[in-house]
Amino acid sequence: MIKSFLDDNFLLQNSTAERLFHDYAKHQPIIDYHNHLPPDEIANNRSFPNITEIWLNGDHYKWRAMRANGVDEKYITGNASNKDKFLKWAATVPFTMRNPLYHWTHLELQRYFGIHELLNPKTAEAIYEQTNADLQTADFSVKGLLHKMNVEVVCTTDHPTDSLEFHKQERVSESDLKMLPTFRPDKFVVINGDDFLSFLEKLEHIIGSNISTFDDLLVALENRIDFFHSMGCQLADHGLSKLYAVDFGSTELDIILQKRKENKPINKEDAAVFQTAILYHLAKMYHQRNWTMQFHLGAIRNNNNRLLRQVGADVGCDSIGDYSQAEGLSFFLNRLDEEEKLTKTILYNLNPRDNELFATMMGNFNDGTSAGKIQWGSAWWFLDQKDGMEKQINTLSNMGLLSRFIGMLTDSRSFLSFPRHEYFRRILCNLIGQDVHRGELPNDIKWLGEMVENICYKNAKAYFKF
Repeated sequence: MIKSFLDDNFLLQNSTAERLFHDYAKHQPIIDYHNHLPPDEIANNRSFPNITEIWLNGDHYKWRAMRANGVDEKYITGNASNKDKFLKWAATVPFTMRNPLYHWTHLELQRYFGIHELLNPKTAEAIYEQTNADLQTADFSVKGLLHKMNVEVVCTTDHPTDSLEFHKQERVSESDLKMLPTFRPDKFVVINGDDFLSFLEKLEHIIGSNISTFDDLLVALENRIDFFHSMGCQLADHGLSKLYAVDFGSTELDIILQKRKENKPINKEDAAVFQTAILYHLAKMYHQRNWTMQFHLGAIRNNNNRLLRQVGADVGCDSIGDYSQAEGLSFFLNRLDEEEKLTKTILYNLNPRDNELFATMMGNFNDGTSAGKIQWGSAWWFLDQKDGMEKQINTLSNMGLLSRFIGMLTDSRSFLSFPRHEYFRRILCNLIGQDVHRGELPNDIKWLGEMVENICYKNAKAYFKF
């Protein structure tokens, strides 16, 4: 029998999977502990005038698909009208079959707008009109959309020089939603980055003094960490290609920083030394405040120089890198562990060849102080799809404790992306249900259901203690 597309039992292949999802996973609240949502739009409860602005603007997943489908850039990031951009996306959707975008697109239309028709050129006009009409109502403001998806916590991604004014505004609001900042110091970690000096100048302005030495920089960043901490921050995040296994001395760090301030070139060896040193000191600051430290490793970014110049960064021109990860990870985590300064840590990898590497690396540094202290994070970015999630769940099951996993996040810039939590939950329940039906797990629905609840929500709640 052919199943209906995207019915109530979508992705659920047997009765046990169905029961686990509908009885245990489906209604769990969402703790979205890593995303790129704009804090001002949450605090101000923004309403969007049309579906293009909330759904297509900033979504580089869709942009990549449209380019692959031969769509001109003016309909993607250019000056075409919002309606024309939507119609070009609608014309692309039928060609995304077997790409996760096909599932996500129709899940989002169903869950937010109650639209069960497939999006294509024939239905595009009507769907554009209906979604735009819905977006004018109070239930479709930003907070209305988050409430609709049962979102309890969102952790935004914020630069050390950010004022956090909108987090402050949200803290004194009467909203049930908790919005917390995440400290993302990449601009100060990658010393040969194009905007290192401009952000250093911003930091000097904020703290009211010059940053002449490496110690000055550490003092300034700790000042910002304390400010973030006062605003409820409990997480730091770092998006890097890799970690390095190098030693460093205080004198050479001052020399490297001074050379960069004089706009002289920094070679790869010095850049690796500087990155390792600053991350080591930051990690100790995180540990002191009981923060959770995250590392997103393995992307090669901005591959297309033409589009970088024309449109900017984060426009769908990044891909999986083939960096060596094991030695640097081991060196960095081991040094902190030896000094008993290793805080709770979540590791995310982008290259699937490194799945087993990351799954086994995190197991080296659990110390009994808390369940699942070192986590291998959910399938990330290009791996954030059915096959990638299944591989991550299976590898974690084989080499760690799936039952202690803190589950899914959106890592998204879109307020319509939260059905990805449902997508993950369905995949999780289906894998467990298949094991039961094969006799590989006992048919203990009470315990399996509790395990599912924990992975979907309760583990994250206990881990972060928001």
